[in-house]
Amino acid sequence: MANEDKKDFNAMLHDSKDMPKFKIITDEPSIEKYGGSKMYFAPPIDYDKVMRMIPFGKVITVGKIREYFANKSGGDFTEPITAGVFVSIAAWASHQRTDDKTPYWRTLKANGELNEKYPGGAAAQKEKLEAEGHTIIQKGRKNITYYVKDYEHVLFDLN
Repeated sequence: MANEDKKDFNAMLHDSKDMPKFKIITDEPSIEKYGGSKMYFAPPIDYDKVMRMIPFGKVITVGKIREYFANKSGGDFTEPITAGVFVSIAAWASHQRTDDKTPYWRTLKANGELNEKYPGGAAAQKEKLEAEGHTIIQKGRKNITYYVKDYEHVLFDLN
């Protein structure tokens, strides 16, 4: 995202954009990739609610949140692009509030990767996760990325 200091992320968080809703997709490669044609769209506030459920010392991935929404809604899958955007909106909305914080730093990208689009980037997320006892590993030399080591062992079960 850009110009974060000029946006009201809490207003964005509470703008449902006519969601929740479903869309039936007909694109065969997408149906094969996602395992079905019934695509679910969750509103931004729902991502925030789930992110708040993750306790100290645990983590979740955006993919696991998407799976949870698909199972809960009866959809085949949850739309991936809005998922990433709405997780970032929840993070920035929390950052803009003085209280009632969402522990967004516990929500990781695929394979336990830290999210550069969060407030303060991956470095700030790394600091918060290490404070909760997680080990962060670095991968790459030029395009450096950070991951929670063995994140699978500390994944929070939403079910």
